[in-house]
Amino acid sequence: MDLSKTRNIGIMAHIDAGKTTTTERILYYSGKTYKIGEVDNGEATMDWMDQEQERGITITSAATTTFWHGYQVNIIDTPGHVDFTAEVERSLRVLDGAVAVFSAVDGVEPQSETVWHQADRYLVPRIAYINKMDRLGADFDAVLEDMRQKLAAKPVAVNCPIGAGNSFEGIIDLVAMEELRFSEDGSVITRSPIASERESEAKSRRDTLIDALSETSDEITNLYLEGAEVPVELLKKELRAACIGRHLVPAVCGASRRNVGVQPLLDAVVAYLPAPDEVPPAKAFHMKKEEDVEVPCSASGYPLGLVFKVQYDREAGPLCYVRMYSGSVKNASVVYNVTKKKRERITRLLRMHANKSEPLDEALAGDIAVIVGMKLAQTGDTIGTEGWPVLLEKMHFPEPVISVAIEPKTVSDREKLKDTLEVLSKEDPTFTSKENEETGQLIINGMGELHIDVLVTRIIREFKIQAKIGNPQVSYRESVSKAVERKEKFEKVLAGKPTGAGLTLRIEPLPRGTGNRYEKAVRAPQVPEEYFEAVEHAITGAFAGGIQFGYPAVDIGVKLIGIEYDELTATPFAYEACANMAYDAACREADPVMLEPIMKVDITTPKDFLGEAMSLVSQRGGMIHGSDSKQTMDVIHAEAPMAAMFGFTTSLRSVSQGRASFSMEFSHFEPKRA
Repeated sequence: MDLSKTRNIGIMAHIDAGKTTTTERILYYSGKTYKIGEVDNGEATMDWMDQEQERGITITSAATTTFWHGYQVNIIDTPGHVDFTAEVERSLRVLDGAVAVFSAVDGVEPQSETVWHQADRYLVPRIAYINKMDRLGADFDAVLEDMRQKLAAKPVAVNCPIGAGNSFEGIIDLVAMEELRFSEDGSVITRSPIASERESEAKSRRDTLIDALSETSDEITNLYLEGAEVPVELLKKELRAACIGRHLVPAVCGASRRNVGVQPLLDAVVAYLPAPDEVPPAKAFHMKKEEDVEVPCSASGYPLGLVFKVQYDREAGPLCYVRMYSGSVKNASVVYNVTKKKRERITRLLRMHANKSEPLDEALAGDIAVIVGMKLAQTGDTIGTEGWPVLLEKMHFPEPVISVAIEPKTVSDREKLKDTLEVLSKEDPTFTSKENEETGQLIINGMGELHIDVLVTRIIREFKIQAKIGNPQVSYRESVSKAVERKEKFEKVLAGKPTGAGLTLRIEPLPRGTGNRYEKAVRAPQVPEEYFEAVEHAITGAFAGGIQFGYPAVDIGVKLIGIEYDELTATPFAYEACANMAYDAACREADPVMLEPIMKVDITTPKDFLGEAMSLVSQRGGMIHGSDSKQTMDVIHAEAPMAAMFGFTTSLRSVSQGRASFSMEFSHFEPKRA
C-alpha cells in the first residue's frame, strides 16, 4: 500500500448544506455506485439507516472507500445536526483532512462554526466546497468573506463560478485557467478557454491566489516580483504545502444536486489534502515509561490503532471502526486492547462501504478498517501490542444534558431493554443510561430531544422492544465551591478477620469545563499498588453518584495526600470503602452547588419577526449576545438555560408564522439560578 496515494477525509457542515448529496456524487463519479442516490428520495447510499432516509438527515458517520485517479480515498460522511456532535468529534479525531461544505446562500451557519472549531482542535487541514451555486441568492465571494470574519480562516479561491443562481452555468479553474461545463448527469466535462468577457475577472482572481501563496512561498514571491508566469505544477505544490500547514484553505465551488463541480472537488482532495504520513505524528503516552511519545505513520512500526466508533450488528456483534496509526493488524490474529489491558481476537477484518463490506487480509498504517470479534472494545480504546503499551490521546465528548425515563411495556422486556441500552451506550459515548435506585426507573441521557427521539425509535424498531418514555428532564450536575481536607479511618471485622485502612483526601473546585481529576500526591513505596488502585477506582466511581441529589459530579479535583497502612489488616475493599467515606464527607463539607446546563442558541428568522424572536428568548431567561444580518434572514445569537428551552420550537413557530428555525448546543454548566 502506497501511503502517498491514500487520503483519509471527512465531509463536514451545517445541517442541509448538502454533505450527503455531495458524497453521493463523489461515489458515483469515482465508480463506486452505478446510480446517484438522492437524499430527498430516501435513496442515499451513505444514509443507510431507515431513520436517516425518513428524516432526510445524517445520524451516524458512515465510512466508505473509493478510488480516484489511482488514489484510495477513505471518506467519512458526518452528521450536521448538533445533537450528533459526538459522531463529528470522533470522525475528526482520526481524519487527516476534511472537506467543509458551505451553502452559497446561507454562508457560515452556527453548526459550521462548531465543526470548524472541532477541526481546529484536532489540527485538521481543510478545503472548502461552496455548494448550491445554482440557488437564488447564491454569492460565492460573500461566503469567502463570511469564512474570514466568523472562522478567522484564510480561504483562497482555486476555482470560481460562471454566473450564480439561475444563470449558474459552470466553473472557471483558476489554476489551469480554463472554463469547465458539465453535462446533465455531470459525467462529461467540457473544457474551453476563458471567454474574453470573463478574462479580466479570472486573471484578477488568479493574482489574488498567487498573492496569498507568496506569503508562504519564496519561490512564488520571486517569480511574482520578476513578473514571470507561475507554472501550474509549482502553484499546485505550494498550495498543497500551505493547505497541509493550515495557512490557507483552498476553496472550490459547485452545485452537487445539479452534478456540477464534484470532480474538481475530488481533484482538490487528492491535490491539496495530506496523505497519512504528511500530517504530524500521532501523540501518545507510553504507560511503562510514563512519558509522551510520538508515533510516526509507518507500516513497519509496532501495531497501533484507535477504535473511533463501535456499531452493533445483530448477526456479527460489535463492529469496531479502527484507524491504524502504525504497523499493521492481520485477519484472524490476536490484538492487545491497551486501554482495557486485555487481549482480543479478530475474527474478521473488513473494509466498509456504508453498510456493505468487503473482506481484508491486513489493515496497515493509514488505513481505516472494521474489526469484528472484539467484545470489550469501546469508542476511544487503543489497540496495539503488549510489548509497546502506548495509549493514544483520548477523545473528548460533551456531557449529555437531557434525560428521559423509559419503561418497557412488559416485565419480560426489562432485561432485554437493559442489554439494548448497554449496546447503544457503547456505540454512542454521549448516550448514557442508569437505574434510579429509589424508583427503579430506567433513565436515559442524551444531547437533545432529537438525539433521544432517534435512539428511542431505534430501541422500538431495530431491537423490537415496546417501550414508553416520559417527558424530557434537564440533566443537572453537582460540584463543590471550596477546598476541604478530610482524614478518614475504616475499621471493620469481616468473616472474623479485622480489616482496616486510613487515608487523607484533599478536595477542591476546578474551573468550569475542566472535568474531574484524581491525583496520587503521596509516595509510599511500602504500600502495594493494588491499594492505590482501589482508592482511585472508588473515587472515579463516586464522581458518577453525585453529592446530595444523585446527579453526576463535575469539575472536582481530588488529591490523595496521606495513606496509613498496616499489612495485617489492609485489604483493597477496606481502602475502597475508606476512600468512598472520605470523598462523601469532604464533598458535603465543601459547600456543594447544583449546576444547570446553559445552551448556545442560534435563531434564524425573517427580518419581520426579529423583535418577536428576541423577546421570546428573553422571556425564557435567555441572554442575547448579538445578531447577524443576511440578505433575507437575521441570525440571533443567545444563551439560555436548558430547562427553559423545552417546547421552544412550538413557541417560535407560532410567533414567526412557521418561518423561523433554531439550533441549540450545549455551552457550559453554571450554578442553578434560584
